[in-house]
Amino acid sequence: MNQLFTSYDLAGLSLSNRVVMAPMTRSRAANGVPDVLTERYYSQRASAGLIISEGVVVSQEGTGYLFTPGLYTEEQGEAWQRVTDAVHAQGGRIYAQLWHVGRNSHVSLQKDGSAPVSSVARRPRDVNAYAWAAPGLPGHIPTSEPRALGTDEVAAVVGDFVAAGRRAMEVGFDGVEIHGANGYLFEQFINGELNTRQDRYGGSIENRLRLLLETIDGLIAAIGSSRVGVRISPFGRLYDMHPFDDEKQTWLALAAELGQRDLAYVHLSDQRTIGADCEAAFFVDFRTAYPGTLIVAGGFDQDSAEAALKAGKADLIGFGQPFIANPDLVERMANGWPLAQAQRDTLYGLHGARGYTDYPRYADRANVVSALERQ
Repeated sequence: MNQLFTSYDLAGLSLSNRVVMAPMTRSRAANGVPDVLTERYYSQRASAGLIISEGVVVSQEGTGYLFTPGLYTEEQGEAWQRVTDAVHAQGGRIYAQLWHVGRNSHVSLQKDGSAPVSSVARRPRDVNAYAWAAPGLPGHIPTSEPRALGTDEVAAVVGDFVAAGRRAMEVGFDGVEIHGANGYLFEQFINGELNTRQDRYGGSIENRLRLLLETIDGLIAAIGSSRVGVRISPFGRLYDMHPFDDEKQTWLALAAELGQRDLAYVHLSDQRTIGADCEAAFFVDFRTAYPGTLIVAGGFDQDSAEAALKAGKADLIGFGQPFIANPDLVERMANGWPLAQAQRDTLYGLHGARGYTDYPRYADRANVVSALERQ
């Protein structure tokens, strides 16, 4: 029996299958506001058991890429309400991924041209932001020198996540995922090589995990633990993240903390493409320390996804890029239909419907071909 297409109870939320559409930045939201194409894009993919939205920034400060949507203004909330309504109208489920990039930003994206913030004032090497290369000219340009968040400023960041989480639930999302992965703000605090702070947010494992856990606890208090998930990338090396002495202990300590919080799920980011360097036994230890629902994403096809489910390595499987060109990915896999390939040049940026909502469903393409053949 194919487990991938069986239903799943996600903390009381019924999923029609175990296929998760993983979060993917598309940079399609002019002025940070989703539009009618965003509605169409997500509703086209609503046959996924669960959609996790692209990263949704919780503040202007948290922005590192042009044209990424936010969830910190009334206008943004109203736009996302139309998206969630469209997904639910197709029978889908959707979580909002809440995001703060930390130091991976540029002054042109920040309020009044201020410096990006991070755990410490250290710029990532060879990392670009998608920002304003010149007035009116978007481009990939080196990140700006960040500043360290003051101890008394950290609570405001937590507050931004909590406010965005509340707004997400008000506008119809089924839950939220905290983006704690891939070298962004939370990992900039967790990583012991980078985080050399001397206050309660640096030094020990407990201190370096504090920001993420305070954010999780704040969201739990605001919207309930059953509607909170978190994405992490143990041993990830994206965006100038480096090894540190107690790395394994840090991630297993986090797993144990997460296991005590009755979350909707933990989502492990793609370990194969983020430069992760850890032994396979770590994931067995992680699974033991965190016994709740586990989503694993990265490089899966139908066969490897099925094998991971049957081996108990995950409960749900995240698929990213295959969903771009295959809005009907679940149906294609279930029927053995071939998969289309995404256009690389339209993955990011304001290209209108091209490479975004103009990928046809397989059945629709087949019907067109059949009709042409009958003429």
